[in-house]
Amino acid sequence: MNIERKALWAVRQSALPMVVRPCPDCPGTRHRPSGRFRVNANGKLLDVWLLLHCAGCGRTSKVPVHERAHVSSLDPARLVAYESNDLAAVRELAMSASLAAKNEYRLDRAGAWELKSDTPQPDLDDPRPLAVQVRFELPAPVRVERLLMVGLGLSRTAIRRLVADARIQLPLAPRARTRRDFELTVTGTVPPAPLPLHRPKVVIVGVHRVASPTR
Repeated sequence: MNIERKALWAVRQSALPMVVRPCPDCPGTRHRPSGRFRVNANGKLLDVWLLLHCAGCGRTSKVPVHERAHVSSLDPARLVAYESNDLAAVRELAMSASLAAKNEYRLDRAGAWELKSDTPQPDLDDPRPLAVQVRFELPAPVRVERLLMVGLGLSRTAIRRLVADARIQLPLAPRARTRRDFELTVTGTVPPAPLPLHRPKVVIVGVHRVASPTR
């Protein structure tokens, strides 16, 4: 198929994910990374924490990064990053799925990504098909259905209807989460239904009864 209309959607990080875990001081469960570390030294042993702020009450809490670690076990540049609150180190650990699993909390990335397109939102009334290349610059899975809602500016119900009508063609399920690049196709008109199988025409010929001769 020769596709004239093409677009590129780039999924990019727009903010750090929220940390979801109970707050000791309020009913809230959502915490923002503060952008800071706390480093405590006891002789040659170090404790390093990533600091969080509760979104509800502002309470500061700590996520253990290193506990009772010997100073010689840490890369000197890494230690400097902790002591100087290096933003790249904060970002890395705030997004770390392994750190979240180790400390038994969940990362909420719902508001942490944005979709950038090299073209305006497509005109769905245009009958020409549109090929969309989706590329991920964010190392976290995003639900395909949500990508379509943002990229096409439509509701979830409208997206599901277009998928059901084959106007959006996908290599994976709309409710799947992915962080791998993929391509989708949007068509402006509903594909024609297949023609019915040819059946021979049936012609009914009237039969006339011939009256028997009168005796």
